[in-house]
Amino acid sequence: MKRRDPPDSVLLTHWAAPEFMLPLFDSHCHLDDPAYRDDLEGVFERARTAGVDRMMTIGVTLETSRKSVGLANARPGVYASVGVHPHDTKECSDGVLGSLAELAKNPAVRAWGEIGLDFNRMYSPREEQEQWFVRQLETARELDLPLIFHERDSGGRFFELLRTCPPPAGAAVLHCFSGTRSELRGYLDMGYYIGITGILTLKERGEPLRKMAAEIPSDQILVETDAPYLTPEPERRRHRRNEPAFVRSVLLKLAEIRRADPRELARRVYDNTCRLYRITADAGDAHAKRPPA
Repeated sequence: MKRRDPPDSVLLTHWAAPEFMLPLFDSHCHLDDPAYRDDLEGVFERARTAGVDRMMTIGVTLETSRKSVGLANARPGVYASVGVHPHDTKECSDGVLGSLAELAKNPAVRAWGEIGLDFNRMYSPREEQEQWFVRQLETARELDLPLIFHERDSGGRFFELLRTCPPPAGAAVLHCFSGTRSELRGYLDMGYYIGITGILTLKERGEPLRKMAAEIPSDQILVETDAPYLTPEPERRRHRRNEPAFVRSVLLKLAEIRRADPRELARRVYDNTCRLYRITADAGDAHAKRPPA
C-alpha cells in the first residue's frame, strides 16, 4: 500500500510546537505604540520564546522616530527606521526632514520609512503626500539608507514618483503588500523585497495575497507583523492586539502556501531581512557601524 504524506495542517502543527524553534526577524512593527505601554517587557519575552530575536521598529513621524531609536538603543536585537508616513505628511517640513536626517546618524537606524502614498483614507492632501514622498526618497539616497514603502490605492502614481528617484535593487521593501499581480511584478522587476503580514492568514481578506505568495522569489520575501495591527490567525481568535511573537504564524502560513520546509524558509527570510537592513545575520546584537551598500 502506498504511503500517504501527512496533510499540510499536520505538518504545520508539528512545526508550531515550541521545541521547533525557527529563526525569525519581524521586519516591521511599531513597538512605540501606546498599546504596549503596560507590558512591553512581556512583549519582548514572548517574542524571544517564539524565536523572534530581531525586530525593526518603525518611525512614522519625528516623534515616533525618536521613540523608535530610543527603543533600539536600549534593546539588543531591535533596530529602528525613521521617516514620515503618508498619513502624517501634512505635518512635514524642511525642519522635520533635517531632524530626521540627524537622527538617522544613530547606528541603530537601518532604514528610512515608512514612506509612500495612501490615497485611500487621505489623512493628508495628495499634493503634500507626493511632495514629501519625493523629498524623502532624495534624503534616503543622500544618507544611503534602504527604504520601507507604504502604498495604497495610488492608481499608479506611486510608481511614477518612485521612478524619479528609485533606490537601487535590494534597497527597498514594499511593506504589507496587498496590491495587484502587475504591481507585484513591477516591484520584483525593480529588485525590491515584498513584506508579507498576517493578512496572508485571513480567510477572505487574504485570498488574493495567498494566490500570489508562491510567485515571489525566495530571495525577495520578508515577513512582518505591522504590530499592533493586523493580528494573524490563529492568534486573532484570542488577541485583538498583534505583537512580534505572532510573526511565526505568518511564516508558517507562508511555508504552507509555498509547500516549503518551514525551517529552510525561515532561514532564507531571516537572511533576506538582514541583507535589506545591512545587518550581519550571525553577528551579535550590538549596533555596529552601518556597512556600505
